[in-house]
Amino acid sequence: MQLFKNLFSKPLSIQLKVTSSNGFHLRPVAQFVNKAKSFPCDVTATFNAQTVDAKKVNTLLSLSLEKGNTFTLSTKGKEAEQALKALQTLFTALMQEDKEIVAIEKKSTSYEGEILEGAIIAKGVAIASAYIYKTEEIQHSNTLNFEEAITQTLHTLEAENNDIHMAQKELLLSLVQKGTSLTMLEKNIAKEIETLQDTKLSSKIVDYQDILQQVKKTLGLEVKISFPKKDFILLANDLLPSEISLLSNTRIQGVVLKETSINSHTAILLRASGIPSLITDTSKIPLDKEIILDSFAGVVVLTPNSGDIQKAKALQEKTNAQKAHSDAKRFEPAVTTKGKQIKVLANVGDIESAKLAKEQGAEGIGLLRSEFLFKSVKPTLEAQTKAYTEIFNIFDDITVRTLDVGGDKALPYLHIPPEDNPFLGIRGVRLFRTHPKILEEQLHAIFLASQGKQIKIMFPMVSTVEEFTEAKSFAQNIAQKNNINISHIQFGIMIEVPSVLFQLEAFNEVVDFYSIGTNDLTQYLFAVERTHPLLKVDELSPIVFSALETVIKQATKPVSICGELAANADAIEKLVNLGLTTLSVSPKSIAQTKEQIRYV
Repeated sequence: MQLFKNLFSKPLSIQLKVTSSNGFHLRPVAQFVNKAKSFPCDVTATFNAQTVDAKKVNTLLSLSLEKGNTFTLSTKGKEAEQALKALQTLFTALMQEDKEIVAIEKKSTSYEGEILEGAIIAKGVAIASAYIYKTEEIQHSNTLNFEEAITQTLHTLEAENNDIHMAQKELLLSLVQKGTSLTMLEKNIAKEIETLQDTKLSSKIVDYQDILQQVKKTLGLEVKISFPKKDFILLANDLLPSEISLLSNTRIQGVVLKETSINSHTAILLRASGIPSLITDTSKIPLDKEIILDSFAGVVVLTPNSGDIQKAKALQEKTNAQKAHSDAKRFEPAVTTKGKQIKVLANVGDIESAKLAKEQGAEGIGLLRSEFLFKSVKPTLEAQTKAYTEIFNIFDDITVRTLDVGGDKALPYLHIPPEDNPFLGIRGVRLFRTHPKILEEQLHAIFLASQGKQIKIMFPMVSTVEEFTEAKSFAQNIAQKNNINISHIQFGIMIEVPSVLFQLEAFNEVVDFYSIGTNDLTQYLFAVERTHPLLKVDELSPIVFSALETVIKQATKPVSICGELAANADAIEKLVNLGLTTLSVSPKSIAQTKEQIRYV
């Protein structure tokens, strides 16, 4: 009877407009598809008279939706109405969250040799001979069949634990169906690549190529890249995202690509690696001759004279000296000119970033985003305990934020009714009322992993004293139920909601500490979503600093700051002068932040 209803029910539709400057690209598409698959109804998208299955990454990508395009989202069958509302909410949030990657401003240059200009991927200076990307295919013995190879590739992608590889995983899933062979996969990928050619999403072609190469590697076909044994600047049409990690073990000085874009996954990973990189016409660059890659100025000097080389070396030495000076002192305390010590902690999102934070000189973790454990499959108590234990063993000072999902951050197994404004809906501490079971398991795992360590637990999105006391009582009951001593654990809140500013006297009576989340606090102060494509807020506004001053003056418990403002070079001196003694920043900002504090 239900099947009969599904067949003859009318589809529900809504118009959605792409507002992100990056278009509706692979990473947001993968999240959208993951949510669509959680509903039993049919979900389709229509654009330019082409209708595709919106439960498959490759078909949705084939629409090549760019900024300004409007498409029709339709649902039909069981839970069609709920699906349409939930997907509309998620799409709006994805568009707001997808920050535009702005072209890096070029510095002026005065080289005398012939210059080739380009777009900057990652800043830096390189002086070396150019080398053309070369590969060789090597067939190893293989015992896996195609299905086993796909399964292993999917596991490998998930183990990487980042947005790019998770998106590639969803893309591979959409390309492989029952009965698919390697030959069919190659044909499917060739077809998808043809669709993306000459569109603004053409930079995503490398993801298809990367997926195919990784499947082939699992089947024993290795694509080996050869690199010189001396310093070199790599020239290539493009690089696959999986190839970027190989560069760290070579003598590479810089990268020049011809066919990528500044927002491609390859470019994102090059920036993260810190390798000076540029986009320009590589065919004009001479080989076997020393050239200069100055990606501060966005140029390749094709025919440098001795003066140009000397100038580039001076800039290179200055850049390296600044970095080396900061790096060399990264394990030392950050003490101001007046002798005031400022603690610099790290914001981390998984085990690898916690290890990186330790290597970069972090004195602890000021914000552990626990969401890394909650992916497409709900984590077990054992898996959570193991992950927390690994991180807790790295540092002595750790602050864990309880699960901050809901609204704009969807999980397929966490059903939240569609909301008109997810940023004002069920998220953060409000999950204690709507989804207590998932938070009970999380807190239980944290308690088991703490093993007597001085762990801090903070609740996000707290707006009233009652919300905090209810959440803390909930946590204490879990400890009592499982006979766990948590006397060593402190409980605090993230200050993100402006209402807290008017209740600090009452909060002082119940919390053990505060952590200011300036990203959300700023958006709620100005009622402007912080990643909105049109509306912008100045995070250095005097209003923001006035709010911070209110907290610091009225709080009687320790206060730290873990928002992006903490690493803003234009804000650090003001934050220290306001009285903040603990800043929590991204791992790669630790050395720089410490160094800047030393001049306050």
